Amino acid sequence: MTEIESGGVRSVQLAIDVLEAVAFADGELGVTQIAERLNVTKGSVHRHLQTLVDRGYLAQNPSTSRYMIGPKSRLLARHAPDDDLVFVAEGPMRQLRDALDQPIVLSEMTPRGALVLHKLAGSSPVEIGVRSGSELTFHASAQGKVMLAYAPQPFRERVLARPLQRFTEKTTVSPRKLEHELQEVARLGYASSPEEVALGLNAVAAPIFNAQDACIAAVAIVGSIHSLPEKARAHDVSLLIEAARQISRKLGHGLGAEQPLAVGRGGRQVRPRKRF
Repeated sequence: MTEIESGGVRSVQLAIDVLEAVAFADGELGVTQIAERLNVTKGSVHRHLQTLVDRGYLAQNPSTSRYMIGPKSRLLARHAPDDDLVFVAEGPMRQLRDALDQPIVLSEMTPRGALVLHKLAGSSPVEIGVRSGSELTFHASAQGKVMLAYAPQPFRERVLARPLQRFTEKTTVSPRKLEHELQEVARLGYASSPEEVALGLNAVAAPIFNAQDACIAAVAIVGSIHSLPEKARAHDVSLLIEAARQISRKLGHGLGAEQPLAVGRGGRQVRPRKRF
């Protein structure tokens, strides 16, 4: 790879990082805030911000000089297909949240991990620290472990060959131990990650499959280690797996090729598109 090509790739990566930082923030962000979050210079951030504003993907508030999502980003969101995963999963997620009164999180598989798409909060005043746009690792999160357990063997081997970061003393970083754990996940149909990402937190996740029988996502119960103990409760696991199955069925998993697969916005029947 030439220096120009390498620089071009880095430039694209930073532009995406800037866009994501603004898109997933709780409010408008200034140049300094974005630069600090990305650990880059304000000059680099400013150049990318100007390009994204000029193209309409971001907008600048003239009163505060801070940045927010622009009209073209909103247009892209409106063009999301009717079989959008968040839309399909919303109903089963709400039923699960209402039954357990725990935060429920939907994540989609990416080459780097489990990308958090959507979260439904429980009634607890204590907010669990996971937000849309967060990317969870394959080896330390319940969502990532579920995806990895059902992933093709070559992909799983590539992930386990990488250095595995230790987040807490309970994080599994041994590829051999993790491979054994993934076999258990596939056998049981769910994964948990008690205090593996952060002390005091736990998650239990079940796989979501598409019409091609590929695990493309996971739905998870998240909470404190007190409300969601290290040994998952059978009742919680049963409801979680049923919610995952409902979402999978809406995506066409286990249905005939000619059978309607889902109901889109406005009551229109749609067939999920292939995601990989």
